[in-house]
This record gives sequence, C-alpha cells and structure tokens, in this order.
Amino acid sequence: MSQPNPPYPATPPPGRGTNVLAILSLVFAFVFAPAGIVLGHLAKRQIRQTGEEGEPLARWGLILSYVFTILGLLACCGAFAAAIWSAGGTTTY
Repeated sequence: MSQPNPPYPATPPPGRGTNVLAILSLVFAFVFAPAGIVLGHLAKRQIRQTGEEGEPLARWGLILSYVFTILGLLACCGAFAAAIWSAGGTTTY
C-alpha cells in the first residue's frame, strides 16, 4: 500500500504591486522635476489609502525632485544675475 501524496504547499497571496505613480515620480525627478514633485505627493497619498508597495520610491522621487528643482531655480537666477552683471549694471530709462 502506498501513502497518500502530501498536499501542495500553500501559495503566498499575490502582492499588491508597486504604485505606478511612485515609479513615475522617481523617473520624472530626472526628466522634469516639478512633475516628479506632484507625482510623488500623489503616490504617497495613494500608498496610504491602498497599502501598495513603493513608499521608498515615492520618497526618493520627492527628495530628488525637490533638489533638482531648487538647483534649476538657482541656475536660472544665477544666469539672470550674470546677464545683468555682464551688461555693466547700467540701465537706461
């Protein structure tokens, strides 16, 4: 007589997956940082509501987006100041 086959091991429940907006936040941090800021905040709100994965991606997307936005603004202000300075600082009315 043979012994009965053991039951198959239980499969783990499917994961919730990674939040798409969190991924896009990290991508847009390098492409167009202000959009990365918006997507990062939306992703964090969705993750809190749905329990999806991706909190670290959203956080890093926000951090990098803010840093790149600030650096971009500083570069624009610096270029504007350099343009004014190179004009000799004289204004004619």
